[in-house]
Amino acid sequence: MSSQSGSADVLEALGANISLTPEQVGRCVDEIGLGFMFAPSHHSAMKHAAPVRRELGVRTLFNILGPLTNPANAPNQVLGVFHPDLVGIQVRVLQRLGSAHALSVFGREGLDEISISGETLVGELKNGRVEEYSVHPEQFNLPVHDPRVLRVATVEESKAMLLASLEGRAGAARDIVALNAGASIYVSGLAASLGDGVDRAFEVIATGAARARLDEFVAFTQRFAA
Repeated sequence: MSSQSGSADVLEALGANISLTPEQVGRCVDEIGLGFMFAPSHHSAMKHAAPVRRELGVRTLFNILGPLTNPANAPNQVLGVFHPDLVGIQVRVLQRLGSAHALSVFGREGLDEISISGETLVGELKNGRVEEYSVHPEQFNLPVHDPRVLRVATVEESKAMLLASLEGRAGAARDIVALNAGASIYVSGLAASLGDGVDRAFEVIATGAARARLDEFVAFTQRFAA
């Protein structure tokens, strides 16, 4: 929940090589089941807008276009939006783009992901049809957490929080990771419902498999270091 560091920053802090070619990312996905596409390396058009976006310092159309122009052309995905009005719009754009199963989500306190602090608006595309609804942590037998406990100021704090969550340490970080990972498991077809996906995510964390896979991914990416 910090603008001070993003996923790329945290992965680099963990030792991952994020400057991979599309072919190398493909190998990660094929052999590890996990890949990371660093936008400047894979979004040949969007990268030219990055300096301008940083200088403006406000949200622009590119905040909407970026996720919708996924260079991997993934048919199943979970995307977050920064405004409630965009939930229905985004999921219907995904429908027109030919997505198979997708979720567009907005956490009521302003999160572009599923919230552990209250209601999350969801737009779901499945079997060619769109449905809009809301979910709440209590539906998944989870407590409501104060969102302030997820705020971090540095990359190292983000890294520590991520590792703690993957090691199964109870708390807001673990719960929000499981909720959002569960959504991805659901749209991938490995779970019959969002609730089942969340349950599976908690199981993978509890067994240590999630942390082990992260370590495996980091080590695999290092093979491509120059």
